[in-house]
Amino acid sequence: MNLKIQSGGQTGVDRAAQDVARELGIPCGGWCPKGRWAEDGPIPSRYPLEETPSIDPQQRTEWNVRDSDGTLVLTVGPVSGGTALTAEFAEKHNRPCLVLDLTTEPTAGAVRGWIEDNRIRILNVAGPRESKQPGIYDQAMAVLRRLLG
Repeated sequence: MNLKIQSGGQTGVDRAAQDVARELGIPCGGWCPKGRWAEDGPIPSRYPLEETPSIDPQQRTEWNVRDSDGTLVLTVGPVSGGTALTAEFAEKHNRPCLVLDLTTEPTAGAVRGWIEDNRIRILNVAGPRESKQPGIYDQAMAVLRRLLG
């Protein structure tokens, strides 16, 4: 797979996507809010993110969807909050969006097939922040290693 991974740099799924991409040598990037804001403070410089003009995280969310070929949402249970907004932006921008509930043990083949069928070269990866879903970073790391490795 010839992919670039994109995410917004927030704790949880966003950081897991960036960390797995870096670990596997997959190009990564994306948009983050002005000031590199995240719930744990400024997003570390090791994450190659560009700042949006606004501090509003909704702009980051929309721009990451807009500038990708498709979005993979990783969650545990139903989507809500900013994660639900990501799916709404995917619909608005006519981008494919695959929502994976990590309690269902998604198969790598099915996800790779979705990526190939939709000709995704820039994959936006999104999901809850760590404070909203404690442990989601580790869960997302494990799943993304399996899906992308």
